[in-house]
Amino acid sequence: MAKVKQIIGRKEYISLIDFNLNGVEAKIDTGAYTSSLHCHKIREEKIGEKTILKCELFDPKHINFNNRPFNFDKYSIAKVRSSNGTIQKRFKIKIKVKFETKVYLVEFTLTNRSKMRSPVLIGRKILKGKFIVDVSKKYLLNSNIKNGVKNENSNII
Repeated sequence: MAKVKQIIGRKEYISLIDFNLNGVEAKIDTGAYTSSLHCHKIREEKIGEKTILKCELFDPKHINFNNRPFNFDKYSIAKVRSSNGTIQKRFKIKIKVKFETKVYLVEFTLTNRSKMRSPVLIGRKILKGKFIVDVSKKYLLNSNIKNGVKNENSNII
């Protein structure tokens, strides 16, 4: 039996579980392979023998900015071809993201998206096999996420 795929629009509100943020607007981009997340002050720091990745989510102009640094001890570096064709090296992390009531572990590259309309871009790597994108629609997922209502029945997939 084929798995039922959820229909989503070209923009959706999602929750970034690891950052305790609900109702973050995300652009759904089937042209992008990887997902990306708007961060600034992205840097590696050596603490004792260990190197960690530090960043601040969004930037001071964004409504969800809280001037709080986040640390990641598990990360990697990826080469990403941007929409203009240039190849960039970006840090990559995995975080939990909620789409309506389902939670997925999603790989994100960290980049400056301050000139973009949406701080989060969801690429086809996470979309494949789970979602069908209706580009003529926006915000098809349950509006409870936008309103900050948490559903405790969510399972990580």
